[in-house]
Amino acid sequence: MDALAQAMRDLDEKKVNELVEEKIRAGVPAMEIVKLCNEGMVAIGDLFSQGVYFISELLFSAEILKGVMKRLDPLLQAAGEGNSAGKVVIGTVKGDIHDIGKNIVSTLLRGAGFDVIDLGVDVPAQKFVDAVRQSGARVLGLSALLNLTYPEMKSVVEEIVKAGLRDQVKVIVGGAPVNEQVRQFAGADYWAPDAVAGVNLCRQIYG
Repeated sequence: MDALAQAMRDLDEKKVNELVEEKIRAGVPAMEIVKLCNEGMVAIGDLFSQGVYFISELLFSAEILKGVMKRLDPLLQAAGEGNSAGKVVIGTVKGDIHDIGKNIVSTLLRGAGFDVIDLGVDVPAQKFVDAVRQSGARVLGLSALLNLTYPEMKSVVEEIVKAGLRDQVKVIVGGAPVNEQVRQFAGADYWAPDAVAGVNLCRQIYG
């Protein structure tokens, strides 16, 4: 494991920031730095599921990552300048107000050259439908952190079908507790285990 991923896993904020600056100076691409931080976040998730870390550690890790993303945001934006890779509608579904994961995905997508229509949090199904129709986006990203909002993901997909838009858009679901079973339940096309995977799926869809 890279030192940066380790520092993230160990919740060593000072070390994380120092290593991020080192990597920037060494010319490491911003997307690569995000990948390493994400590795650390995955390790944190494992420690949480083992009962070693608790909610307070999860929240602290999210704050550290938020700081890193703020630092990398201009670099990611610059890397994606001038070449629109396609449109992506994204939002956190109705009943959920968590946005850290969604914001990271939005930042990475913009950095990868995508035109992102971020609808925010607690988004009703109809708003997703309207945004897909108006933008002509070929990707719809649904984010959630609360498992009680899975039926809402399903209802967004159902409304997309009712609106006659299902053939034009691929639906990606994501968020910490989301897995293949949730994808099947919601009727989505893909699930993204992390932000970088989400970006790669969008690239794949737009070819």
